[in-house]
Amino acid sequence: MARRFGVEGSIIGAAAAGVVALAVAGVLTFTQLGGSETAQAESVDTGRQKAAQPETRKVDPSIVHASDRPGRSLNITIDDGPDPVWTPKVLEVLKKHHVSAVFCMIGPQAKAHPDLVKQVVAAGHRLCDHTISHNTGMDHRPESYQAQQILDAQKMIEDAAGGTRVDYYRAPGGAFTPYSRKLAAGHGMRPLGWNIDSKDFEGGSVATIEATVRGELPNGPTVLFHDGGGDRSRTVVALDQLLSELRQQGYGFGFPQR
Repeated sequence: MARRFGVEGSIIGAAAAGVVALAVAGVLTFTQLGGSETAQAESVDTGRQKAAQPETRKVDPSIVHASDRPGRSLNITIDDGPDPVWTPKVLEVLKKHHVSAVFCMIGPQAKAHPDLVKQVVAAGHRLCDHTISHNTGMDHRPESYQAQQILDAQKMIEDAAGGTRVDYYRAPGGAFTPYSRKLAAGHGMRPLGWNIDSKDFEGGSVATIEATVRGELPNGPTVLFHDGGGDRSRTVVALDQLLSELRQQGYGFGFPQR
């Protein structure tokens, strides 16, 4: 009996061990599969997150003046806003003449007037970073200061615009540095210069502004006006009259090259 019991016990023990082994293997297999599926799911989720956040397009760090429109073309650029009084008036003039422009915005101004930033975007115009403080001496300041001025303004403008990206960076007073140009370009903003300075910020008459623009037309396509920083009533009138005149002369209007 002892021997029979021993044989039966061995058989029973072997069977039990096999069941346990299968169970353990099943658990391990399930765990491994589960882990694999989890990893795959996490990988898919990560891919979706990356797809939902398009990469910033790096652009040429050189200062652009040229137009993206061939032929006789001008680029209209508007600086120092948005301003609750003058930006809507400038938008009306541009709409009247079917002209798209680049609005170079001060970061805190954009943050304070997101409705105006959204109006600019909705009308088909483009956005430009014009820093936080409009410090025309920022080319003599440390790189850390330049970075703060540029990147903080970019975020304020894009947040105010509801996520629309800023296409250009214009240094206040043209105070570009190799570092600031490279930094802006690395964040998708082409450094933007100008060829024609209307000098509307100097407080001249409408006739003076118009004469200045006419006199500098041979210099190139990018024209500088302002919608902020003071009384821009003369700018609005001059811009209206100039756009009508320039259309009659066969000029078209584009955007600065990216």
